[in-house]
Order: sequence, then C-alpha cells, then structure tokens
Amino acid sequence: MGRKVTVVVLDGLGAGNAPDAAAFGDEGANTLANTARAVGGLDAPNLQGLGLGNVENIEGVPPAGSPGASYGLMVELSAAKATLAGHWEMMGLVLDDPLPTYPDGFPEDVLLRFEEETGRGVIGNRPASGTEIIEDLGPEQERTGAWILYTSADSVFQIAANTDVIPLEELYEACKKAHRMLIGEGRIMVERVIARPFHGSPGSYERENENRHDYGITPPSETYMDRIENAGHEVVAVGKIRDIFDGRGITDHLPGQPDDSAKVDAILEALGRIESGLIFANLVDFDAKYGHRRDPQGMARNIKNFDDRLPELLDAMTAEDLLVITADHGNDPTFRGTDHTRERVPLLVVGAGEPRDLGVRTGFSDLGASVAAWLGVGKGDLPGESFV
Repeated sequence: MGRKVTVVVLDGLGAGNAPDAAAFGDEGANTLANTARAVGGLDAPNLQGLGLGNVENIEGVPPAGSPGASYGLMVELSAAKATLAGHWEMMGLVLDDPLPTYPDGFPEDVLLRFEEETGRGVIGNRPASGTEIIEDLGPEQERTGAWILYTSADSVFQIAANTDVIPLEELYEACKKAHRMLIGEGRIMVERVIARPFHGSPGSYERENENRHDYGITPPSETYMDRIENAGHEVVAVGKIRDIFDGRGITDHLPGQPDDSAKVDAILEALGRIESGLIFANLVDFDAKYGHRRDPQGMARNIKNFDDRLPELLDAMTAEDLLVITADHGNDPTFRGTDHTRERVPLLVVGAGEPRDLGVRTGFSDLGASVAAWLGVGKGDLPGESFV
C-alpha cells in the first residue's frame, strides 16, 4: 500500500486571535474557547489527548503532557473569512482581493435578468439566515411562485425553493443560469450560487440539506490537488469539497449525507479502499447547523460527536498514513451576528514522526505543501512550507 493523507476540516471551528481580526470586526471571536465557556467546558477527551488544548486555552480540554499529535495554529492570508478562500488557500491558492459581497442585496439589473431567464419573479434579495427567510417568505412563495433570493456576509447568491411549489430540477436549472450570469461570462460577481431546497408548510418548513448544491468558481490555476492527481494518486473529496473546487483535481466524490457522522463513515470507506493519495473531507455541520445559528450547545455536542468517532479514524491509519485535523475559518456561536468570524485555526497532525509543536504557521498553504511532501509530490511554484 502507498501513502495516504486524510485532511478533516471541521468547518468553522476556529481558535481565535487572528492578527487581523479587528479589520474584519471580529476582535474577541474564538469559536473553540467561547463555545467551551458557554457550555461549562467541552467533552472531547480524544482531541485533548492529541493536543487540542495545547494550541488554545479551552475549558474542559487541558493541555496534554505528551500529545498524541503534532499541534499548532494556522493564520489565513487570504482577504476573506469564507469557506472557499480557506480551502483554496490550504491547496495553494491565496485570494489577495476579497470577493464581492452584497449587504444591500443584488443590483436591479441582475434581478431583472434572472427573472427573465427563469420565468419567475424574485422576493427577498437581502442578507439573511436561510432558516429565517424561508419562514418569512415561504407563504409568499406558495402564493406567487417567486424565487426566494438571499445572501450573507459571504459572496453567495442563494436561491431557496419549496419543492412542493417549484420542482427540484427547476431550482437546479435556475442556479445554473445564475452561475453562468454571475461567474461564467468573464466576470466574478459571487463566490458561489447555492441551491437551497426546502419543503413543508408555514411554521414547519424543513430544509433539504441533502439536496443542497453549490455552483462555485473553478480554481483559476494549479492547486496541490492537481499536482497530487497528476502524479497518479487518488484525490477523494468528502462532503462539499467537490463543490468548493468545482470538481477540479478530484478523482472521486463521496457526499457523506446526511450529517457529519456519515462523512466520517465516508472517510473510513475511502481509507479502506484507496491505494495512495489524499482524502479531503469537510464536516459542515459545525458551521451550517451550529455556528450560523448561534447554538453553542449544538456546537459542543457536535465536537463531542466527532471526538467519539476519532478513535475509528486513528485505528484505520497505517504507519504510512497521515491524519490532519484543522478548520477553514471561525464561526463563533457566541459572537454577534450570524456570520463567519476571522480567527486562527487549529492544526493537529497524527503521523510523520514524534509529535512536536508546529508553532503558528503563516498561511494555510503549509498544509498543502505538507500533504504533497508526504506523498512525494513536488510543490512546483505553489506557496507553503511543509511541516512533515
């Protein structure tokens, strides 16, 4: 068997104190520490044993005397605190300029063209929580058949549709048209177009997270994933990784529905199957279900749920395998607003010799450089310094 690397991104599970947090309005945000404080301490003995408490002061997770993993922090360089920016930077693409956001909604000419191309009107067109806006506007959508359009602090064009009113395939077709308008005509107006189907009736709407689909930007240049694939290795995307990279540099996709536990199942399946390469997984529930909804109790439960599954991942590794646990940004459930927070992210690395302090890494691309180095793949012109 060849070498394998599993990278598990705990989406939004930041560790505070980003050097530029003030520039993003996020001074004081710390997803791990503030969640722990809000619930009276985290229950995460396996992450504690690896050294999570060695990177930040986290109630319930004291520093390990002899950590089972190398441990450190990473500071993001990209001019964004978004999922796409974080994952792209891990794989060697740093976004120097922030992607456009729409705090006042999308321009009139965009709405008119979208309505014309899809044959339906638009309601909403404002930054909003997805669960709240479908409760607010779901009845109007039932009456009028109009799309519910909303955005957030991220660069996203989100289209919600009650699949009892608008068929799922029609929603996907509308998203493809929006993607072509906003991304595919030589300009980049958003990072992602997102299909947000739901069903039900007023007061009891339910989002169909398993049918969510993201239509993103294709990475404009080579990534570490491309280099790994071109060297003959597998690159298995688990969860929304495929959407984040628009399928580029990926040999297989495992959706891992409906929740983070199913994504851990998918990682284990891939670990048992592939000969060599990268398994790149995003565990989205930390962010989507608990961070954006400002639910520290749910966040703490999800940390415990992952911690409970961690021994299975460790047991599935061979001496030739590497496991990296990290995050892509913060989403402090105790912080104001409902958006991502600019934070450093934790870094735990199991394998690659005796555990050690990896320090504070400048830039997430050190992760991609390390994955490539472990797999014997050259880094080319990509940024990052290997820690293995």
